[in-house]
Amino acid sequence: MISRSKNFTILLANDDDDQCFLIKEALQEVELTINLYFVKDGEQLLDYLYHRADYQAPSTSPRPHLILLDLNMPGISGLEALPVIKSDTNLRPIPIVILTTSHQKGDIFRAYDLGANSFIAKPVTFEGLVEVMKSLCHYWFDVVSLIYST
Repeated sequence: MISRSKNFTILLANDDDDQCFLIKEALQEVELTINLYFVKDGEQLLDYLYHRADYQAPSTSPRPHLILLDLNMPGISGLEALPVIKSDTNLRPIPIVILTTSHQKGDIFRAYDLGANSFIAKPVTFEGLVEVMKSLCHYWFDVVSLIYST
């Protein structure tokens, strides 16, 4: 059973506003408290994690328990940001789930090779997305042991 007494922080890196809205709505169907933060590209993702630019205040950019990362974003892509995060000993423990429209084996292999913890192709229906979010949250926040450093 998912711990209902803890708040979890998810950082979503995705440049598609419609996708962000749908993911936010799907996460509201998960029965736990999730603080969801958004960034639009890999540069903003790194700025958020390193508290640079618009994300300097740790109170407004808390360390995420989980990162949902789209591969295809403008500027620094998800595949370009991934090895930067996974090469940093402070950030490496944060699980990164690739959540993308891609079904290409090359993207899957490359994402895992660069350190992704999971790769999920976005479902085509909202109901499917809700089920994915429920499973994802159950797995990462109830089944596995995470390092919750601040």
